[in-house]
Amino acid sequence: MTTTFDACRISSASLDPASAPPTLVWETIDVSGGFTVRYPAWSGDAAELLLGALREAGARLAEVPAQDLVDCVGRVADRFLDSSDPLRQEAIDLLVPTAGISKEMASEILTGMARDWTAERLTELLRRELRDPGVLDGFRRVDEGRSVRAKGPLLTFHVGAGTVPGVGVTSMIRALLMKSAVLLKPGLGDVVLPVLFAEAFAEEAPELSDAVAVTYWPGGSSPLEGLALQRAEAVVVYGSDEVVSSLRARTPVTASFISYHHRLSLGMVGREALTAARAPDVARMAARAVSMFDQRGCVSPHAIYVEEGGAVDPGEWAALLASAMADLEVEIPGGYLTAPEASAVHQVRGSAELREASGGGVRVFRGDESFWTVILEDEMTFTRSCLNRVVSLVPTPDLGGVATSLGMIGRHLQTVAIEGAEDRLPMLAEDLCRAGATRVTSFEKAPWPPPWWRHDGASVLAGLVRWIDLEGVDLEEFDPAGPGD
Repeated sequence: MTTTFDACRISSASLDPASAPPTLVWETIDVSGGFTVRYPAWSGDAAELLLGALREAGARLAEVPAQDLVDCVGRVADRFLDSSDPLRQEAIDLLVPTAGISKEMASEILTGMARDWTAERLTELLRRELRDPGVLDGFRRVDEGRSVRAKGPLLTFHVGAGTVPGVGVTSMIRALLMKSAVLLKPGLGDVVLPVLFAEAFAEEAPELSDAVAVTYWPGGSSPLEGLALQRAEAVVVYGSDEVVSSLRARTPVTASFISYHHRLSLGMVGREALTAARAPDVARMAARAVSMFDQRGCVSPHAIYVEEGGAVDPGEWAALLASAMADLEVEIPGGYLTAPEASAVHQVRGSAELREASGGGVRVFRGDESFWTVILEDEMTFTRSCLNRVVSLVPTPDLGGVATSLGMIGRHLQTVAIEGAEDRLPMLAEDLCRAGATRVTSFEKAPWPPPWWRHDGASVLAGLVRWIDLEGVDLEEFDPAGPGD
């Protein structure tokens, strides 16, 4: 039996002109055995109507108090977190075939994502970024003779990558908080949560339902894409370097362009963490960091550098990590792999096993009926993972030399998770900063950066807000802290 999911959610009023509305022709794509995704093939006329409706909704959204938007999004988040709410169960059930992940992983990801969409967390985000969220509602005095106001785009166009479910929703929420209407083209692996979020948002605030539109199409194939790039005041893109470059070239210079291109992450374990008492716990935290999102997240470590000189040597710790990976496979099984993905894992394993058989220092630990793989390397070289829980362990005499060994990889480096080396952490962070890293954290925190993290080194809201200074007028309200940076 075939099950079909409609990867499109738009307000019924969006295609309702004075004359007869254009007819949407639907196309389907098979994402897994017996499960298809359906999406509209947008004509130029339909695209014009949708974008016009979104811009009109954006003008109305600007009049809504910022706190009302926070509260509305927060109520949707609460539903995703509530195990008794049918919305959460529907999301988990649909994530399995569309994202290619296990049911257990779907539950972990949904909880981890939705807890950052709550009203409490979003309020904290606004306070950290703007200091006074009231600047979204009107001018607020910041010092003698000067007041400021923050305005979001009328319409923001988002292009998702689809590697990690929930990223599209997070991107949409950031724009909504800035009182911007939203059009999202999700990646195929992230179609479910944006559609369900848009539907739930419409239920919570029917008067704002036409301010959010979600629709899938194959990248570059739709008239809606070209028009959206021209009509949106801000464009947010997640994707490969090539996708980002292509869309940037098609975006007017007058629009704000926010991009999150290909990134990779790594881990480091200092000798201080390699004690008999501590090493197993560090291995368990590292296994979770590697395995979360089946390693498809930009925060997922590709390689872990293990310092020599501890009570537990790198080879012994590799065995501990392998045991932890095997245990986690039982708790949170890996998801479905496509034929090319499975082939890539087999190729990496085969190559490593040949090097192991040659008598070098390489050792391979692997699941028998699962794809997790730990490869203990014999040289201090960074190896990009083929993903799906395949990680390299790189012995190193001194963690201080890791940053300089990365070379050109640093331009794509994002998160570095470090355990041990507490007394050396500031020095290591400085070196990693120079190499290109934008976040240094722990294995435990690596998969779940907070909403206010400096994503790839920049404020997550800066590109979505325009500041207006009002000079020569003293307003009564005064915030001594002033606006955010």
